[in-house]
Formats: sequence, C-alpha cells, structure tokens
Amino acid sequence: MRFAAGARSAIRQKAGNISGHAARLPVFPAAAIVANSRRRGFTLIEMIMTLVIVGILAAVVAPRFMGPSVFNTEGFTAEVRAALRYAQKAAIAQNRFVCVDFAADSVTLSLGATAACGTALASLNGEASYVVTAPSGVTFAGAPTSFNFNTRGEPSLGQTINITGGSNVIIIEAETGYVH
Repeated sequence: MRFAAGARSAIRQKAGNISGHAARLPVFPAAAIVANSRRRGFTLIEMIMTLVIVGILAAVVAPRFMGPSVFNTEGFTAEVRAALRYAQKAAIAQNRFVCVDFAADSVTLSLGATAACGTALASLNGEASYVVTAPSGVTFAGAPTSFNFNTRGEPSLGQTINITGGSNVIIIEAETGYVH
C-alpha cells in the first residue's frame, strides 16, 4: 500500500504516541537485503548438471583406464562359463555324455553314448560344432584338464579354471557339476 509523504509521517507520529516514544522503522541497505536473501547450497539444476557431466566423463574415461583386454577377458570368461553350463544341460536333456575339450585358447563341446564322445555338439546359433575361441591376448592360465558330463550332469572331475588377464576363475563343482 502506498501513502503520500505527509501521510507516512502522520502514521509514524501516531505509532510513536501509542508506545510513548517516536517509532523508528528499520532501514536496511540494499546490499544487506541481497546478501541475506542468498542461501548457502546448490540449486537442483546445478546438482543435475554436475551429475550429467560426471556421468559423461565416467562413460568416456573409465574404459580408457581399463583397456579392451579387461573386456575381452571378462567376455571370454562369461562365454566359457555359459558353454560349460550348456554342456551340463545338454548331457541331461539328451541323456548322453558331453565332453569338454580344452586347448590353449578354446573350448570344444562334443557328445556321445560313452565317455569317449565323438560327435560334435551343435551350437545354439546353428553351427555344426560348439567352439568358444578366446580373443587375441586371452588364454587359459595353465591348461585345464578335459572332462565330460555324464547323463545326470555330473562332471568326471571338478576343477578350477583360471583365465589370464585378471582374477577370472571358473569353478566346476565335482559332485554336482555346478559351474560358477
């Protein structure tokens, strides 16, 4: 509400007469008002923009620190693990032996009526044989022993398979054939 200059002084006088002394209205400099109105902290937009920038940097910079060999090793480990699980399930489903043969950088699956096997196990993508080959620079650390899964899915031997390029370990449980 706006008052004329004379009306404002009349209101001050009446306010002063009520309390017994002249009323004093506080006078704040403009800088003090601006300083008090600013609060400490970050706005939501500043926080979101910071998270977006950190996310972009993490997506671009993190792979450069790890290099492609880490991804190749992890990928090969996952493929071998999947092949071993598939071999166990195929042995149970087809009521046959499934042999797992290891080379320095590959795994081959075959099946047969006896533990000797002999017929190539077809891969899931329709190829004649199921072979998992390691990318360059990735091998097994020490040659794993070839073995087979019997008709109940039990392995002929349990073992631990190490893959170079990290702490990638595949364990095949001797009694159950569980691959982890």
